[in-house]
Amino acid sequence: MTLRPTSRCLSRAVGAGRGPSTSARRSEDRCCNYPSMRCQYGRRDPKQLDSVGYSFVPILNIIFDLDGTLIDSARLTGAIVDRMLADRGAAARADQALIRRMDAVGGTAMIAAALGAHSVDPASEIEEFREIHRTIAVPGDLPFPGVPETLAALAAAGIGMAICSNKPQFLCDRILGELGLARHFGAIVGSSPDRPRKPDPHSAILALESIGGTRADTLYCGDSAIDCATARAAGLEPVLVAWGYGTAEALEHEPRTPVFETMAALHDAVLAHGGSGLADR
Repeated sequence: MTLRPTSRCLSRAVGAGRGPSTSARRSEDRCCNYPSMRCQYGRRDPKQLDSVGYSFVPILNIIFDLDGTLIDSARLTGAIVDRMLADRGAAARADQALIRRMDAVGGTAMIAAALGAHSVDPASEIEEFREIHRTIAVPGDLPFPGVPETLAALAAAGIGMAICSNKPQFLCDRILGELGLARHFGAIVGSSPDRPRKPDPHSAILALESIGGTRADTLYCGDSAIDCATARAAGLEPVLVAWGYGTAEALEHEPRTPVFETMAALHDAVLAHGGSGLADR
């Protein structure tokens, strides 16, 4: 795990209690006004909110998955697999669709599947993959559209952020550092031999505690059923990104999970109504 000082501003006033704060309420209509966020807040008739016993809490922190959520890592994985295939004299190239499907599983199984018939020793192949990963250039356009700008805006608004990933710690640190994104996160929690992998909640709880969040004021943003399971196990509210590798599959299991079409929509929903844009269900 990597802990980092951030420029988190704590001066932003946010509302709490049984509804949006008075200062943040833009109109008498309490509806979320963010159609892309498929949450209870958007679906409920505003006149019914108080009667059904919903409460609203400010969103002060977000824990993000990395691959398939913030960065299109399948492109980089594919480039490494292409090199490994070429080293084996194969004319084949990486199957990007397969890599995206297996991203949430990751590790040895994903690389063995990507190499296909050319996989002989998965344990050594994953080490070969990671060794190439240490030195291969990280494309500057690896983040999904809107990610750098939205992370900067969330940080400027005082939202605490952390990474919780099954990607090895050193790769999380390297990629986020080279992309100039590491500075936005109070904690970067990647996989490590001494920590269980997601969906075990250990890493998510570690990330939560490291940024001083609580289960009531923190969202977990990911792109897979594993992310949803991790969030639930840690007692956190999961949300999904529409472009995620595993979002469609995740929604088959949890169809009521909020989904954001863009990073800007996530930003706006978190900051709307004084930061209380999601119902505390």
